[in-house]
Formats: sequence, structure tokens, C-alpha cells
Amino acid sequence: MDRLTEMEAFATVVDQGGFTDAAKKLGISKSAVSKHISSLEARLGARLLNRTTRRVSPTEIGLAYYDRARRVLNDAGEADALVTSMQIAPSGQLRVSVATDFGVNHLSPILGKFLSKFPGVSVNMELNNRYVELISEGFDAAIRVGELEDSSLRARKIAETTFRLVASPDYIAKYGRPKRLDDLNDHKLLHYSTQSTSGVWKVTSHSGEKRQIRTAGCLSINDGQSLLHATVAGLGIAQLPSFLYHEALDSGLVQDVLPDLPKDKQGIYVVYPPGRFTQPKVRVFIDFLAQSFATKGPDHW
Repeated sequence: MDRLTEMEAFATVVDQGGFTDAAKKLGISKSAVSKHISSLEARLGARLLNRTTRRVSPTEIGLAYYDRARRVLNDAGEADALVTSMQIAPSGQLRVSVATDFGVNHLSPILGKFLSKFPGVSVNMELNNRYVELISEGFDAAIRVGELEDSSLRARKIAETTFRLVASPDYIAKYGRPKRLDDLNDHKLLHYSTQSTSGVWKVTSHSGEKRQIRTAGCLSINDGQSLLHATVAGLGIAQLPSFLYHEALDSGLVQDVLPDLPKDKQGIYVVYPPGRFTQPKVRVFIDFLAQSFATKGPDHW
């Protein structure tokens, strides 16, 4: 007899508390259920069920076997569901949380292509600069930049970005260029106020040592694009990701104030709820982002 069928018959008898209800659940005869259980016990060489005229209950060995059998059956069911879901066209609303500056500059321009490719999916993109709770707030996914906090969420890296300390040519002409990290104490600094480490810059020093620069800033802004505008306007030095500063750097609107420092690279991730299998609409969205950003290097996008 099929081992999985025997296992399912046994687990259903335990779940239903008897052969009659198990037979109804499985849609087979009571004698067929009994035959499956007898075959299973004979193959294992152990009695798995205590049978009385009033009730059926698992033996100690049967209870241990049930726990493993139920896991196997659940895995088999999920495997079947995965195959089914992969053959179904992705559909439904996809609710995504994205940092405002990344969403405006890099996700919005490519969403049209995604929607054309998957017409059954609609996107509700929420631009915000806070750390959302995916599950409790009902998001299917979120795009996050930098080190991920420990969590039960699944994550996939879709790109990398480089962080640099940048300032405008006018600012450097007026206040001078710092020669080392300690010189930042004498400069006007611009901070991203929504970061959990607001007011603290994590920088790799010339020696390769990871340092935290704790210096009070003259201005804090909770939006990266606005922070870039303040930098271009000559208000101070900011630590920005390449997906914000690269065009301004290429056009000469800002300069790397400490160009000899090692590059600080951080990942850009899609995070999504845990589970063995991912909804088709989420899976294709993640694959689409990974493919779209695959050609973009950490310094030039």
C-alpha cells in the first residue's frame, strides 16, 4: 500500500477520534481505513492505536508517530499547493511600503512595466519614511535600505547602494574640506531624522575600522530628497545613498568630501511575511525588482 495513504488514514483517525468519522472525512469505507491502519502497523512492527468499543486513541509510540506524520502530510499539502499556485496567473492587490525617496525616484518609473506584464495585479504603493509592521498593518512587502533588524520576516537583496559624505562646491569653498573624520566636528552636518540612528553616522575609516560619528547637526529632515536639496544649497555635509546623490555628483552639484574613505555599501532588500511559500503576486514582484535593478551598480543609479 502507498505509505502516504496509510499515514493519512492514521492521522485522520487520531484527529477524528475513531474509524467511522475518519472514513467520512476521507470519503472511503470504514473497512478501507481499518485496512490502511493494519498495513501501517504491520509494516512498522508496532501498535499505534488503542482500540476499545467506545473510543480509539493513539499509543505512546502512535502519538510520537502522529506528530511526525502530520508534519509530512502538511508538507505534502503545501507542495501540492505550490505547484497549483505557480500555474495560476498572479492576481489581486499588492500592498507595498516604500521609503518616499526610493519610491519616487526608482520604483514609480518602472511600475508601469510591471503592471503591463502582470495585468491581473494591482499595486497600492504607500510612500512613507517610517518602519512599518508588515503583518499587523496588512502589507504584502516593503523595500528597506541598510542593515535589517532581526525579525521573522523573509528578505531578498535586490540591489546595493553606496553611502558617501557629500557637500556642495560652494560649501567646501566657504568652510573648507575636512581631511579626516574628526574634522567633521567643526562642520555643519545634515541628518536624516527618521533613521533609528538619527544623529549617528556609521562610517568606515581610512584604516578600515567601522566608526560611529556622533555629531550634532544643524538641520534634520525626514525625507532624503529634501536632504539632498539642502546639501546642494550649501547648508552642510550629508551622508546619502548613491540612488539619491549620483546624478548630483555626476553633474558637479555635490562632491565627495572625503573621497579616500573606503566605500560603505549597504543592501536594498524586499522584505515579506514568513511562510514556506510566497503568494504568486509577491513572488513575481520580487523577481521583477531583482531583474530591473540587476544592471545598476551600487555607485551609479
